[in-house]
Amino acid sequence: MMTSLFTASTGMSAQQSEIDTISNNLANVNTTGFKKTRNNFQDLLYSTEINPGASTSNNTMAPTGIHKGHGVKLVGTQKVFTQGNLVHTGNDLDLSIDGDGFFQVLRPNGTIAYTRDGAWQKDSDGRIVTSDGFPLEPEIILPPEASKVIIAQDGRVSYLVGDDPIPQQAGSITLSKFINPSGLKPIGKNLLLGTVASGEPSLTDPGNEGTGILSQGFLEKSNVSVVDEMVNMIVAQRAYEVNSKAIQTSDNMLQTAVNIIR
Repeated sequence: MMTSLFTASTGMSAQQSEIDTISNNLANVNTTGFKKTRNNFQDLLYSTEINPGASTSNNTMAPTGIHKGHGVKLVGTQKVFTQGNLVHTGNDLDLSIDGDGFFQVLRPNGTIAYTRDGAWQKDSDGRIVTSDGFPLEPEIILPPEASKVIIAQDGRVSYLVGDDPIPQQAGSITLSKFINPSGLKPIGKNLLLGTVASGEPSLTDPGNEGTGILSQGFLEKSNVSVVDEMVNMIVAQRAYEVNSKAIQTSDNMLQTAVNIIR
């Protein structure tokens, strides 16, 4: 049986994975803090019929050898943590990180998750929480009488009460930084979990140890480029078609061989 049938099938499977990733990127083009995903591919094992340098006579050797590849496989999906565009909203609780780092979120099961989504809100207790009600970690509570919230670039949170011009302190926002942020595990809800591959988080105030500063009244948009994704989609589609054509060609060749017998 022709190996090209199976080789081309791996190519079709790989391009299907590429389209799946592109579709998810495009679906999240307006998701706050979303980071696009990139597929990483690897060629499969080779069948070696002649090794490079193998003797072809007493005084000569093969300069290249003969190798037959067996296709491609998906080996990883990598989050690309480039900065997204910052959009001004004017909302006191909207925050963006201008640079590296992640906000910390306390999940209901007691574990810490990480996010770049800075669309914060207040719950009934005055806690700063995500859209799903998960509180910011460390916890910051704003009193009911707070008329305006002030968040400094270094993460200090204060508020004004009534006509009093002197702000009162509510707490401070801490950012986490990872050696390998691409090793974080996405779990949905704009949240990521730390893994062995990401390394342990380094906690620091915004603007310190390589972390970005906070910008109040701004949100970081998705870093997905629609134009780039559309180009990648066209390339993946054409590659899928070419691989399907290779299968069709192999089938025609086998049909020709069968017809010879007749």
